[in-house]
Amino acid sequence: MSDERLNGIENASIEPPPKRTTPIELADYDPDWPGLFAREEARIRSILGDRVIDLEHTGSTSVPALAAKPIIDIAMTVADVNDEPAYADDLVAAGYRLVLREQEPDWYDHRVFKGPDTNLHLHVFSVGCVEVARMVGFRDWLRAHDDDRDLYLATKRDLVKREWASVQEYADQKGSVVEEIAAKAGLPGPHA
Repeated sequence: MSDERLNGIENASIEPPPKRTTPIELADYDPDWPGLFAREEARIRSILGDRVIDLEHTGSTSVPALAAKPIIDIAMTVADVNDEPAYADDLVAAGYRLVLREQEPDWYDHRVFKGPDTNLHLHVFSVGCVEVARMVGFRDWLRAHDDDRDLYLATKRDLVKREWASVQEYADQKGSVVEEIAAKAGLPGPHA
């Protein structure tokens, strides 16, 4: 990751990004993860109703047989991510914490919330955002292609052996294998 991008994330953080004091945990696939997503999906939909355009379980916890950091990633689309009063206040009132506000079009102006009682990252994007299509497409490709899932897993297992100052540094080091798999899947490039 470039220093510029890392500084951008730090500047966009509502809460300071935690410094790594322990190794990154990579847990074997847990069959309870889809149920945790389903519970959060129902809760979020009950809070926001039709303001939720789409909600998807993304990230490694959404791919059977893939080890993951035990954090449920959820991609949510709303009409306009920059119109925070339309969704953020109600999420915060229900116990979600806004932890990241990226106000850069190159990074989709996305927001990240943490859950009230489940270890999750709720990524919020505007409807039509290409990043959501990439996240869902990557998930679907890994679900259907064991060879690429295994390549991704081997990369992750190698990377968690190293020391990282932040989880974002670890995530960025997966970038080349993610892009290799995304290209095979025919997904749009980052920031398309």
